[in-house]
Amino acid sequence: MSTATRADLATEAAPPADTAGRIRRAVLAVYAGLFYVVLYLPILLLLVLSFNESQTIGLPMKGATLRWYGEVFGSQKMLASIANSVMLGIASALIATVLALMLAMGFRQDFPFKGLLMKIILLPILIPGIVGGIIYLIFFGYAEIPFGVWTTALPVHVTWVLPFAFLTLFPRLHGFDRSIEEAAADLGARPFTAFRRIVFPVIKPGVVATVMFAFTLSFDEFIRTLFSIGSQRTVPVHLWSLLSDQMAPFLPAVGVVIMVISMLVSLAGFAASARADRPRR
Repeated sequence: MSTATRADLATEAAPPADTAGRIRRAVLAVYAGLFYVVLYLPILLLLVLSFNESQTIGLPMKGATLRWYGEVFGSQKMLASIANSVMLGIASALIATVLALMLAMGFRQDFPFKGLLMKIILLPILIPGIVGGIIYLIFFGYAEIPFGVWTTALPVHVTWVLPFAFLTLFPRLHGFDRSIEEAAADLGARPFTAFRRIVFPVIKPGVVATVMFAFTLSFDEFIRTLFSIGSQRTVPVHLWSLLSDQMAPFLPAVGVVIMVISMLVSLAGFAASARADRPRR
């Protein structure tokens, strides 16, 4: 068989380029569709069940009602847990962001054991939540520190949130043009003045985004909080206690409230982060 004949047969056997492209696009479309169904269908189902008038959680729908949201916001325990989560999230986010900002500023300099210290800062991310919770429980127990939102849960949340805040802020400060600070120093500005009037205004949107991100992490944290908060409750811990005791019909409404709070804070953080990146573009 000649070379030309073999080439013609190979050309006939191979599918046309447009057919292969259509198959590839169809496969990608099916994959994307399945991905979005798995991702968003449970959220949609939770939203639908939160309006279900049935006394049991599940389908079919027995009518639409806002009763369960009324029970959520009418429960003193639930309101107290929401207040604890919000206050704990704000305090943890602010403390962790300030510490992360100081660490990021310090890591712009070269010093001994810099790499080792950075690994130590990022270590809480690598420790499984249940292992970290047991470690905190044993430590606070031996130290005889009373368990509570501010005595034990706050240090735990700051420790958990700090590495993420550092990873968010460090790239912004690492890429900052230090010649601007040097020019300010040549003009007589002290380091704190140069930071307050030159560096911080530039990175401020990124700092705001970091605070929002840290708040979301703290607000949603469950495992470490369960081991360290004692008899008090945050929203995730209170929700877990409700699931352990009974399948109350207002639980989907609680899930929707938690999801809405987290989404609003996350969207605010994304908006601030986009604003921070806009001047670079």
